[in-house]
Amino acid sequence: MKELLFGAAYYDEYMPCERLMQDVAMMKKAGINVVRIAESTWSTCEPQEGVFDFSHVERVMDAMEEAGIYVIIGTPTYAVPTWMVKSYPDVLATTVNGRGIYGPRQIMDITHSAYRFYAERVIRKLMECTAHRKCVIGFQLDNETKYYGTAGKNVQEKFVKYLRKKFNDDLDAMNQAFGFDYWSNRINAWEDFPDVRGTINGSFGAEFEKFQRTLVDEFLSWQADIVREYAREDQFITHNFDFEWHGYSYGVQPDVNHYHAAKPLSIAGVDIYHPSQEDLTGAEIAFGGDLVRSLKQDNYLVLETEAQGFPEWTPYKGQLRLQAYSHIASGANSVMYWHWHSIHNSFETYWKGLLSHDFEENATYQEACIIGKEFAEKGSHLVNMKKKNDVAILVSNEALTALKWFKIGAMTGGDTASYNDVVRWIYDTLYNMNVECDFLWPESENFEQYKMIVVPALYAAPDALLERLNRYVENGGNLVATFKSAFTNENVKVSHDVQPHIINKCLGVKYHQFTAPKNVELCGETVKNAEDKRAKVFMELLIPEGAEVLAAYDHYAWSKYAAITKNRFGKGCAFYVGCMTGKEVLEKVLADALSEAGVERPEERFPVVVRKGQNELGKEVRFYLNYSGKEQTAVNDGGAGHDLISGDKVQAGETIHIGAWDVRVIEFD
Repeated sequence: MKELLFGAAYYDEYMPCERLMQDVAMMKKAGINVVRIAESTWSTCEPQEGVFDFSHVERVMDAMEEAGIYVIIGTPTYAVPTWMVKSYPDVLATTVNGRGIYGPRQIMDITHSAYRFYAERVIRKLMECTAHRKCVIGFQLDNETKYYGTAGKNVQEKFVKYLRKKFNDDLDAMNQAFGFDYWSNRINAWEDFPDVRGTINGSFGAEFEKFQRTLVDEFLSWQADIVREYAREDQFITHNFDFEWHGYSYGVQPDVNHYHAAKPLSIAGVDIYHPSQEDLTGAEIAFGGDLVRSLKQDNYLVLETEAQGFPEWTPYKGQLRLQAYSHIASGANSVMYWHWHSIHNSFETYWKGLLSHDFEENATYQEACIIGKEFAEKGSHLVNMKKKNDVAILVSNEALTALKWFKIGAMTGGDTASYNDVVRWIYDTLYNMNVECDFLWPESENFEQYKMIVVPALYAAPDALLERLNRYVENGGNLVATFKSAFTNENVKVSHDVQPHIINKCLGVKYHQFTAPKNVELCGETVKNAEDKRAKVFMELLIPEGAEVLAAYDHYAWSKYAAITKNRFGKGCAFYVGCMTGKEVLEKVLADALSEAGVERPEERFPVVVRKGQNELGKEVRFYLNYSGKEQTAVNDGGAGHDLISGDKVQAGETIHIGAWDVRVIEFD
């Protein structure tokens, strides 16, 4: 990238009236230099089978090219036209709930031969129309692609082939791996393979979901190969990954292995949505950005984020700008809104864009004008900013899926937690401490570059990964692992030796039993003075084998067991958190681990968020982000520099004032 991209999705097809040139003029005023088009309207581009009309695409490209605004073309394959479903009803995915009914987007079987035929044809026609255009800088494959629950006959036939390859046609090996003797689930002939949708076997169900995720990898790779036939060397290929949705972008995506799916992309992209107003914390922006940046260990594109969004998300003054700089602070090279204007009908009528339904200037648009001006003037100091972090969080789709089948917590009612609850418990605590993180996956090869690795609820893991963690600590790394780690192998079969499996060696601890806490608090030096000392959701009854006890259970039945431990192993140190705790207790454990690892961190804490990187000029840039409605201060513990936005000089040790919902961006000399 030569400059920061600032823009929005633009759908001329949705407009209730002619206003393209008015929109272009308003975009120019706002400093918008890119729009994303075409990915949402297959039925407009191909109104009948084999009849193509790209007039909306062409007229927008013409207008943007004349105005000097870049264009990103999205392949229009994530919502199928009515004529296709009429001719091929089974193009709609068959899921555990049966065959889908036409209406919503993303309800098709992405493996269906007819869908693939028509998808390839419309992609090629679109590429012929767009790839040669000067204004087109890149292509987005599909949109927030997932496997959409597809589990029809053709998908299950592919799954059987996948299993035959995995187990070398050895049925006994498969039956043993998945424990199929239980409840007479044993499969004694490949021809007798049952419908997977009815399985009660968590190992088998998790393997099917793992297979379904590979469908996404293949689908995006297939599209990338087609697009690459037409794309110029100076045009990128990306995709807008999203996250598990809890009313906003929350956690690791269950239906896509981002690490695998990102392989065919030249640059990773992301969609991040989050609460605002009093609930704006920046945590979702940082989490999503850190995860997607880690996919290729490089800068990424924010292809969608909110401008106004839901009515309850209409931003306060300053928040849109704060959010924009928060994305850049995580290593983003773009901030793009979904979308330009608010739609006047159908499903997303009340998901508001940069402009409201009246198309007039509003406070959000006016703040975008400020962002656009600043990005244009100072973007050369912020684009392609590189980050080097000392801490990483290891995440696993396999553990996530397994813990969907076997929830953390009481089996008969009471508190439970999901895998992503544990991930965000860890991440948010580090975020509030101003500890920046990368992410790792089980397949990642760069464990050793980090001083500290945190492993939340790694429930399902192959032995080789656990041995790697032992070696990481033995060679001088610092590990923090939580409850529900190393309990099953990669086939979600519980280990039949001492828990936690294999990594008990570096942790110096074991346990035979676990339970759901009832009126259990923690005691010990680590929890001293903490307001919330409760053990929550799930607790393992830890028995130290050389490990130091940092906290024990303050309960007459469980007082002989440890709750949190610390163990020196080889040249490194390993911490184990055997129960869910309040964030204050977790912070104390993480602070101890960071100290052992020699990781420096700022004195400031949330609501002042400090993030940094190195720009292309070789200078450190530090962002001081104030996520509160009151002025905050921070101390410049770097050298002399200047505020990139105001131009004011800043001296070492100087107190920096950050206004309500504001940001200071310091470039050090």
